[in-house]
Amino acid sequence: MGTLESFNPATGELVGTVETITPDQVQAVVDDVAEVQPFWAQLSLADRARYMRRAAEVLVDDVEQVAELLTREQGKPLVESYTMELIPTIDALRWCANAGPRILADERISYPQAFLKTKRSFFSYEPLGVVGVISPWNYPWSIPFGEIAIALMAGNGVVLKPASLTPLLGERIQRVFDDAGFPDGLVRTVHGGGAIGQALCEASTAKIFFTGSVEVGRGVGEICARRLKGCVLELGGKDPQIVCADADLTNAVSGCVWGAFANAGQTCSGIERTYVVAEVADAFLDGVRREAERLTVGDPLEWETEIGPMVSPQQADQVTGLVDDALASGAERITGGPGEVPGYPGRFIAPTVLAGVEDEMRIMSEEIFGPVAPVVVVDDEAEALARANDSRFGLGASVWTKDRAKGERMARRIESGMVWINDHSYSHGALQCSWGGVKDSGIGRSHSKFGFYECVNVKLVAWEPGLTRDFWWQPYDGTLGTALRSSARILYGRNGARLRALREGLVPLAKVGARTLRKGG
Repeated sequence: MGTLESFNPATGELVGTVETITPDQVQAVVDDVAEVQPFWAQLSLADRARYMRRAAEVLVDDVEQVAELLTREQGKPLVESYTMELIPTIDALRWCANAGPRILADERISYPQAFLKTKRSFFSYEPLGVVGVISPWNYPWSIPFGEIAIALMAGNGVVLKPASLTPLLGERIQRVFDDAGFPDGLVRTVHGGGAIGQALCEASTAKIFFTGSVEVGRGVGEICARRLKGCVLELGGKDPQIVCADADLTNAVSGCVWGAFANAGQTCSGIERTYVVAEVADAFLDGVRREAERLTVGDPLEWETEIGPMVSPQQADQVTGLVDDALASGAERITGGPGEVPGYPGRFIAPTVLAGVEDEMRIMSEEIFGPVAPVVVVDDEAEALARANDSRFGLGASVWTKDRAKGERMARRIESGMVWINDHSYSHGALQCSWGGVKDSGIGRSHSKFGFYECVNVKLVAWEPGLTRDFWWQPYDGTLGTALRSSARILYGRNGARLRALREGLVPLAKVGARTLRKGG
């Protein structure tokens, strides 16, 4: 046992401590949850939904305290603690309660095949057992909370391993479910470094939800693959914004500023590359510069603050290093850069806009995870599409145009898990929408009905009344063979072939039919 300290990134003050465990203790935690989970799984979907609604009520009652903790521990502005984290999770609990019973109910399967008409089948969505959730520091509340809510609604228990920079929020998530009256021990939180996350993957968890870097996520996937269990990996992105010549520029500028600078740019689906058509590039760049300079950098606990501190000095150094490399390679800083907020020792970076950026620069291929907007001028939309797809990432993307049909055509050509037209990233706050990427941005989906399907074993249950025997059972002989050949042509052949097959196969088919009624050879 040890302790893990959590510090306020703006002030450097200690926010609190949590107890850590050692990797060899993780399996015991999973075992404890596994003892509780069967009771939870046997509850009806309606009963689980009632618990989810109660959790939403608990969170509403505590929303002010949790919002302050979010801002103090992670550093995001207080407004964003509500808009990007808390309100979406309250809504997520309610969506799980309302939609979960319908999505997870037994689903009847129809049989259009004439020779299977006596059969009855349904899909049963059964809990996996214990699900592990390994969450990041940038959205330490909404990312794990949504995954936990879906896993619980599906009948699973959960072990959460929060990021080491935001452990208190992990503890607070568990408390919501405890205070809502969920079975004691159904949700557990474990703390420690990467070794704890690895141990959680290696334990008898049935599935792992991981959000983090490509390198660590690849390791998670390898561990799960060796144990033949599933994982959902959300591994960051390099989201492009494509601004067409016919875009509403005022809207596109505002969207760029929010998409690139919200949460101090520490967003995996934030706008990290903007491709703007030359025809409107000057006006767009001028607008982004002007709006970026209007944003308030300061104490994130103040309602007026729009840009808080970087979560850690290491993260600030990574961002400034990428910007410095781009400047050394010929990019131009239009505005922004590192700055100080009087009375706060944290690392702050004012919203930074870069022009003259080339795809060969590191800043265009590596995740920035900071308040930086690199803008590239392109000749036309075709070039923008090609350059947007020229990335190892494929999480989200946005297209900005007044022409909806064109926007949807372009969206279909973008290689990503999500595409927003005239908006960016908002759907993470709507749990009915799927979330996940392609290429190095990960595998699997969280949220939506697909998130539910990730948390269950899809079991086929089939029933046969036994009034007849199946015609394909033994004995095999020429009569059965002729009947089968004729059946294939009768059922699936062209019209003329069907009639001939019926004439040729009538007697064998009648004999096979009589054999099924006898239930014998």
